[in-house]
Amino acid sequence: MASSVRTYHDPLHGAISLERSDPVEALLIRLIDTPACQRLRRIRQLGPASLTFHGAESSRFTHSLGVMAVARRAFDRLARRYPELAPHRAPVLCSALLHDLGHGPFSHTAEEVFGTRHEAWTQRIIREHLPIHQLLEEHQRGLAEQIRQIYTHTYPLPLAWQLVSSQLDCDRLDYLMRDSYFTGASYGRLDLDRILLAMDYDPRSRQLVVGYKGLAAIEHYLMVRYFMYAQIYNHPKNMAAAWGLERTLHRARELLQENNLWADGPMTAWLHRAPQNLTLEEYLAVDDGTVTYHLQTWRHHSDPVLADLCRRFLDRDLFKALDISSCQPGEQLELQQQAAAALQALGWPPAYYVGIRVSRSRGYTLYQRGIKLLTQVGLREISQFSPLIQTLLQTSQRTILIYPREVGAHIRPKNSPA
Repeated sequence: MASSVRTYHDPLHGAISLERSDPVEALLIRLIDTPACQRLRRIRQLGPASLTFHGAESSRFTHSLGVMAVARRAFDRLARRYPELAPHRAPVLCSALLHDLGHGPFSHTAEEVFGTRHEAWTQRIIREHLPIHQLLEEHQRGLAEQIRQIYTHTYPLPLAWQLVSSQLDCDRLDYLMRDSYFTGASYGRLDLDRILLAMDYDPRSRQLVVGYKGLAAIEHYLMVRYFMYAQIYNHPKNMAAAWGLERTLHRARELLQENNLWADGPMTAWLHRAPQNLTLEEYLAVDDGTVTYHLQTWRHHSDPVLADLCRRFLDRDLFKALDISSCQPGEQLELQQQAAAALQALGWPPAYYVGIRVSRSRGYTLYQRGIKLLTQVGLREISQFSPLIQTLLQTSQRTILIYPREVGAHIRPKNSPA
């Protein structure tokens, strides 16, 4: 007989135990065991970032379990204080667990390479993937639709979707902690207990709020988020690795159109068709392993560009990344042209070997109601009470020039030494 408890031992949250005697948690166990959820084991949380931070090899599966665990802690604590929340437990916890089902290979990199939107695919999987849809509807008729409403922020209880997708949600809390842990970024550590204690519920507006005493904990959380984007997610090497993979698959797509490339059925579909035209089976059949296998095959292709790009990615012979944010637009273009001229002299097509990438981020936005602080004069936007958070509203931008190390000597910014 199956054990009455399913336990996952997590490096961040300890033992994540689910009780089969609890109908909602029994449903979570069955959802975890579906093929679409197990597929997330084969998709890295941080895409190709392990080429920069060697420990960054955790999966979307471990993250999804973590988000569910944090959401359960947050929701159950609030439901004990506000019993009227109890009927919403299944939609919240299922939404937290399933929120990343739609990620493609190498996570967000697939969105850059193929133009997919993981949020749209998550909704489609829940709607069309029978193992998941049937489990949800058997538990509670209309549960799949309630989850869709949480993802689209139309669920009648704002607290429900705010716990899953907002400026202070369980998704962000887990990925900041998890990504900090696996990349070794000590400045990414959060005091999760203090943050959860700061979370409260406003019965009048039915939304998630923060108690005034929790202001410092939220300030720290937002600072952590700012530093993680600046130093990890938008790290120049990460951007260069993702760009190199994008160029590789772009070249593969061109050769496929010329009938000069082998790929299996699902990979052919991904390269040949717009993402919205893929069947559900074709979408779910491609993961990190699928792409890596094709890169290993193509590194021996007769096309020298594709073969070289595959080799560079697989052997971690990554492109160089030069931060040119301080340069004027004209100088940025001049540097790109310097690299292109050097590449042409070597007989390498510049379109595949040099490019400019721009990243933009803010430590805090007013996205989806922002974060509301519970004060003596009612609910107020948190940035009104924190000069620190006000500074995080400013957009930061980073521009990098990407090129192979072989032409680095030909790239000379004006302010660099001769």
